[in-house]
Amino acid sequence: MTFSTMLSTMSVGILRTFAIFSLTLLGSLPLGFLVYFGRNSRLTFTVPWLNLRFRPISLLVRVYIAIMRGTPLMLQLLVWYFGPYYLWGASIRGYRFTAIILAFVFNYAAYFAEIYRGGIESIPAGQYEAAEVLGYTKSQTFFHIILPQVVKRVIPAVTNEVITLVKDTSMAFTLAYNEIFSIAKQIAASQTSFMPFVIAGVFYFVANYVVAFGMERIEKALSYYQ
Repeated sequence: MTFSTMLSTMSVGILRTFAIFSLTLLGSLPLGFLVYFGRNSRLTFTVPWLNLRFRPISLLVRVYIAIMRGTPLMLQLLVWYFGPYYLWGASIRGYRFTAIILAFVFNYAAYFAEIYRGGIESIPAGQYEAAEVLGYTKSQTFFHIILPQVVKRVIPAVTNEVITLVKDTSMAFTLAYNEIFSIAKQIAASQTSFMPFVIAGVFYFVANYVVAFGMERIEKALSYYQ
C-alpha cells in the first residue's frame, strides 16, 4: 500500500474522529453548566420523623460527578452501549455512534462542571455585593459580571481538557468504531508497517496544536480586564 493510498484510507477515520470531538464539545460544554447548577441546587427535602434535611438534586449530581470522574471512560462506553440491551432488551443495532457520543458528553460534562465551579467560586464575594448594591438581579449579576470573568479564568483548565479529548477519541475503538487510531492499527497489522501510527501521531499533534493555539488567542482576547 502506497503512502497516498494509506493516507486516503485513514482520512475516513480523521473525519470520524473530528465528529466525535466536535459533538462532544457541543454537548459537554453547555451540559457542564447545567451540572454545576444542579450541584449547587439549594432545593431542600426534609424528613420530619428523622429530623433530617438534605438537598436531593445536589446529592444526585454529586454522585453523578463522582461516578463519571471515578470510573474509566472505557467502562462508561461499554455501559452506554450494552446497557440498553441488558437492562431492557433493546436493540443496539445502529446505536454504536450514539452510545459513543453519549458516553463522551456525560463524561466530559462532569469535568467541565468542576472546572466551572472552581472558576465561579474564585470570584470574590465583593463582586456579588457590589452588584446587589447597584440593583442587579441574580441573573444579571451572573451573566454580566461573573461569567465574563469566569470564562477568562477557566480557559487554561478547559484547554487541557479539550486537548485530552482529542486524544481520548481513540477510546472509541472499545466499541469497534473505526476512528483514525483504529484504522491505523488495522493498516499497520495488514501491511506490517509503522507508518500508519506515524500518520495518526502527526494528526493528533497537529490537532492539539490547533486547539492550543486557538484557545491561547481566545485567552488573550479576554485579557481586557487585567
